[in-house]
Amino acid sequence: MAEHTTRVLSEVLNHLEHSVQGQKVTIGSLVDELGAHSFASLMLMFALISTSPASSILGVTAIVAFIEFILVAQIMLGRDYLWLPGFISRKALSTHKLCKGINWLRKPVHFVERFLKPRWVFFVKPPWLYLPLAVILAVTPFMPFMEVIPTSGSIASAAIACFAAGLLTRDGLLAMVSILFLAAVPFVIGYVGFSG
Repeated sequence: MAEHTTRVLSEVLNHLEHSVQGQKVTIGSLVDELGAHSFASLMLMFALISTSPASSILGVTAIVAFIEFILVAQIMLGRDYLWLPGFISRKALSTHKLCKGINWLRKPVHFVERFLKPRWVFFVKPPWLYLPLAVILAVTPFMPFMEVIPTSGSIASAAIACFAAGLLTRDGLLAMVSILFLAAVPFVIGYVGFSG
C-alpha cells in the first residue's frame, strides 16, 4: 500500500502519456483516460501540464486555470464526476509538446514522491478541505493574467499540483504548505510587477 501511495504521481503521468496519440490530443480524451470521477488525479494532471514546458503553448495556462476553477467548484458542490463545457473538452493540444512536458516532469516527480506520506490527514478531509479549495477558487481567476509574467503561471500551477499530490497521498502537511504558497503568489507577483 505504501509503495502504491508513493508512486501515485508517476501513475498519473503514465496515464497521461498513454492517452497521447496522434499529432493532437483533446482535453476531453485526457479526462476520459483518468476518469471523470478522479477529481484529485485530474487536478494534478492539469496542474502538471501547466507546470511543464507544455505551458509554452499559447493559452494553456488560461485553459488550465479555467479547468481547475471548474473542477474545484464541482468538488465543493459535491458532484460525483467532472463536467466540462464542450469548447474546453474539444480543445486540442500538441502531443509533441505534451510528451516533452511529461518527460521533463518525471525527474522532479520521482524526487517529490520520496517524501510523500500520510500525515496531518485532517487537512485533506472536510471541513478543513474546503479552506484550501476556496484559496484555489480565489487564485485561479488571476492565472490567465500571469501569462504576461514569465514562469509566474507555472509557479502557481506547481503549487496546485503539490496540493493535489497531498490530496492523493493524504499528505496534509504538503497540502497546507502548498496552499499557503499559492495564496502568496498573486501578492508577490503584484509587488514585483508594480515595483518593476
